[in-house]
Formats: sequence, C-alpha cells, structure tokens
Amino acid sequence: MKKSVYVPALLCSALITSACSDNNETEQQQAPKQAQNELTKPVVYQVFTRLFGNTQTANVPWGTKEQNGVGKFSDFNDAALKGIKELGTTHVWYTGVLHHALVGDYTEYGITQDDPDVVKGRAGSPYAIKDYYDVNPDLAINVTNRMGEFSDLIERTHKHGMKVVIDIVPNHVARNYKSVAKPKGVKDFGEQDDTTKAYDKNNNFYYVPGQSFQVPTSQSYTVLGGNTHPLADGFFDETPAKWTGNGARAPKPDINDWYETVRVNYGVKPDGSYDFPVLPKELENQDYRAHYAFWQNKELPNSWYKFRDITLYWLDKGVDGFRYDMAEMVPVEFWSFLNSSIKMQKPDAFLLAEVYNPQMYRAYIQQGKMDYLYDKVGFYDTLKAIMQGKQAANTIFAAQSQVADIEAHMLHFLENHDEQRIASPDFAGDARWGKPAMV
Repeated sequence: MKKSVYVPALLCSALITSACSDNNETEQQQAPKQAQNELTKPVVYQVFTRLFGNTQTANVPWGTKEQNGVGKFSDFNDAALKGIKELGTTHVWYTGVLHHALVGDYTEYGITQDDPDVVKGRAGSPYAIKDYYDVNPDLAINVTNRMGEFSDLIERTHKHGMKVVIDIVPNHVARNYKSVAKPKGVKDFGEQDDTTKAYDKNNNFYYVPGQSFQVPTSQSYTVLGGNTHPLADGFFDETPAKWTGNGARAPKPDINDWYETVRVNYGVKPDGSYDFPVLPKELENQDYRAHYAFWQNKELPNSWYKFRDITLYWLDKGVDGFRYDMAEMVPVEFWSFLNSSIKMQKPDAFLLAEVYNPQMYRAYIQQGKMDYLYDKVGFYDTLKAIMQGKQAANTIFAAQSQVADIEAHMLHFLENHDEQRIASPDFAGDARWGKPAMV
C-alpha cells in the first residue's frame, strides 16, 4: 500500500533529476519563461454535461435515458460550481450543450425525430449538431424551457467567477440537420443549395448528383444493438447524397466514416483549390481589427456567414468563448474571418482550437487569430510516454522547445474526451500518476 502511494512522488523526483542533468542548456533556459506563461494561462474545466450529475449506474447496453439516466443543466448548482472554482478553474467547457442528433422522441415539443440509422448510439455524438440555435433537450428538466435552463446555468457560472465555453463544430453538421429554434429570417444549412451541382461556392454542402445516400453496413455493428425503433430500417432518405463529414465522397460511406455527419463547404473546390481570397502575408502578425477590415466588402462563401451568425448569437446569450472541433479541417482564412468578427463584438472572447498538425500551429495562431491551441502532438504525447515509462523524462524539454515561440498560445492537458483516462490500463493504470504530470 505504501509502495503504491509513493509512486507519483518517485516520478516527480525523476522529472526533476532528469531536468537537472540534461545537457541542453538552451532548452532549460526556456523553462522560466514557459513557467511564467503557465501562470497567466486560463484553467479550463471540461465536463460532459450529460454525465456530470447522473447518479443512475445501471449501464444497460444501448439503454434509454430512462434506464441509464442523464445529467441536467440544473446539476451544476451553487455547491458544484463552488467546488469547480476551488480547483482554480477560470473557464468551464460544457461539452454537449448544443442540440445534436440523438435517439429520443421530442415530437410533442416540435422537434423532429432523428433516424437511428444515422445516429451513433442513443445519446448521440455531441459533435453531430442538429440545431445550432438550440440546446440538447436531454439536459433540461422542462424541455419547453430548455434554453432558459441553460441561460440560468450561464448566470450561475458567472456568479461563481468563471466563464462559459461551448463547442462549435464547423467542419460538419448532423446528417439530419433541422433547426426548430433558428431566429426569424435564418435559413437552414443546405436550404438554399443548388443540389444539381457537386460544388458551388455558396452551397453549404457537397453533393453526389444523381445518387442517393446509402446507410453503411457492417457485420460487427447493429443499429441500437438490435433493439427495435420505428425509423431503424436501414434506410435514410437523402437525394442527392452529400459528402460525409470526414470527406468521404461515396454515396455509401464506410462504417468507420463519420457517416452521421455531412461535410460543410467553405469554398474549397473538390480539387482542393480555393474560391475565396487568400490572406496577404503582411496580415500575419496584425491584430484582429486589421483582419476584420480585410474581409469587409468581399464576396465570401455562404457557410462563412452562417457560422459567424451562429457564434455571435451565442455570445449574445452570454457564452464567453468557444472550443473549435477539428479546426484544421477548415481553411485558415475562414478562421481569420470568424475570429476577427467575434473579437470585434467581444474582444475578450476565449477561442480554443483542436489542431493536431504542428506544421500548422503558427498559421492558426497568427493568421487564424486563435487564442489557444491544444498542445497534444508534442507535449501531451511526450508526457504520456514518460508516464508510461516509454521515454526518458528529459524528452519533455525537446517537446517544449518545438513550440517555444508560441508557448503562450499552447494549452496543456492531461485528459479530455478524445483521450484515454489516466486511470485506464491503456494509459497509466492509476490516476495518481497524473499528480506529478500536472507540474
């Protein structure tokens, strides 16, 4: 028992010892500056909103929310938020807030049902957004007042001195996108598309003219685990077929494709060329005001304006910032346009991007005007390997040196919804190994 208790302390000592014995003085000299950056960075608490307050532990495979339960906005009460704040949290990233595709009947509230053939699981993926102007009805006690309940959560979070972050997923939307809460005059994604064309600058989606979508099949997967549902028939009505979210162009995507989603068109032609202006080199290190001015009076793809309007809508609701899913799958120029528009309305908005290509880090910061990027490829991957005993502790300095010039924009993490939990046997096997890694 005592031996396992001291394991984290031993790892901490190894990190310190290796740091002192490392021969690369340049890398070590960067450490004080990087440490200072860490003191001024935000502390983001990510939480799966639907899991946080759920106390039902039946864990029935393919179970309904009645069987397995679901958390609610109201579970984040004053006591919970006080505890989150005491961790040093500055921003709460409420994951899964927006109304995404799910298997549940809310037709009495005017919400269309989703077809299980194009939903993964019952609860659905929080990254297959069905209505960008609404919140997940599963999270509300009173579904009719679901937006009011989320607004109350925003107010409570602010009362406890923290800011609210939600996901924006610009690369794709749910295959069954249908907004019932959009403001007057707003058109749905794809509503005005010319579906006779595979591509048009102002189409929101890409199409496969003359062919219908086919639900992917696999011997290893059965919709809803074989449970019956009136819409689970192996068919989804979509003609012409749209490109799938990960870029698959076949009318019948593979079971491993993101078939529950469709790819959003940002003016990138099927051959990869651009149908919009490229940012001038001199704008690279100028602030958001210069970027905003550049984009005025230009003819831009319709999808750009749709996402601008969506983000400004949520800022008006009191949201303080956004975590951008798979940001590198969308052109840097779009981010310059979007983020400068956001900063013009709310200069202190928090903008965090999921980018995994180190060669593109600087472009998304300097040209795309991101505040922060995930520091996964390099720092997280190296730290994980150290914790698993696969690399020497001093390799962390090489990882840090690769982003030394943009360190102030790199947000470190040990866990998120995409990665294995530290306690998982596939990671460290014990959550306590995370303690020394935090420093």
